[in-house]
Amino acid sequence: MSRVCELTGKGPMVGNNVSHANNKTKRRYLPNLNDVTLRSEALGRGIKLRITASALRSVDHRGGLDKFLAKAKDVELSDRALKVKKEIAKVQAEA
Repeated sequence: MSRVCELTGKGPMVGNNVSHANNKTKRRYLPNLNDVTLRSEALGRGIKLRITASALRSVDHRGGLDKFLAKAKDVELSDRALKVKKEIAKVQAEA
């Protein structure tokens, strides 16, 4: 399973562990991923996503999954999130 946020595209970063003696060894900084079910008001159902804690705060700040996806760039979204975004746009266009 890939360690990438489905909404923001954040992934692992690379850096150094630095000891007291200033020895440097490579390490990975992993994103804080959580499995969550977000409710889509337009679709009337929950969508399971694997997103970072910061993305979850951003979804809350923007007022829900539908509004977050409306503003999100297609390049950052995963294939599943992009599919949900298109479904929501289609339902909103019909209404």
